[in-house]
Amino acid sequence: MSHKMGLYEKYIKRPLDIVCAASALAVLSPVMAVTAVLVRTKLGSPVLFVQKRPGLNAKVFRLYKFRTMTDKRDRKGALLPDDKRLTPFGKKLRSTSLDELPELFNILAGDMSIVGPRPLLVRYLPRYNKHQARRHEVRPGFTGLAQIHGRNAISWEEKFDWDVKYVDSVSFLGDVRIILATVKTVLKKEGINSETSSTMEEFMGSDKD
Repeated sequence: MSHKMGLYEKYIKRPLDIVCAASALAVLSPVMAVTAVLVRTKLGSPVLFVQKRPGLNAKVFRLYKFRTMTDKRDRKGALLPDDKRLTPFGKKLRSTSLDELPELFNILAGDMSIVGPRPLLVRYLPRYNKHQARRHEVRPGFTGLAQIHGRNAISWEEKFDWDVKYVDSVSFLGDVRIILATVKTVLKKEGINSETSSTMEEFMGSDKD
């Protein structure tokens, strides 16, 4: 099943993203400025974490977030595991989703949408099966169905099923419901960690197609 855009997605979703992202930046700019100063003070420079991520049709873009980890390395110069580099301050940023705020610039640039599947790592692309790869038929989002149905507390397969369900059901009312549910999830600090990690285990592929 291939993705077919409705009127909302064709003509309304992108302009609405621009208005919402610009409005959010105007309102949250003081919060972002304070966060940037705190990151610089507690974690050092650079303040922003920049990483390539696949977006619509798997086209790669540069994602912007506030740093939440140190650059600590082992004796051989390799970066320590995520849970060793994630500081208490970084955990607080993640629990409140403040680290995600720079993604508003990605939304303005057209790389992302307010609602859609979360943009993951480029190296995951060849690991998706055909069903999972459908998550790239829409722009990645600041939040999505997977984020309100368990976030990092559910399996990769469950996340991707929610992502594809969103691809097949994009609507204005659906996006509004997801945004409102996201606010509730963030306030309750639900699903921040997986069952076995302080972040999320790497996706290595699924056993079945």
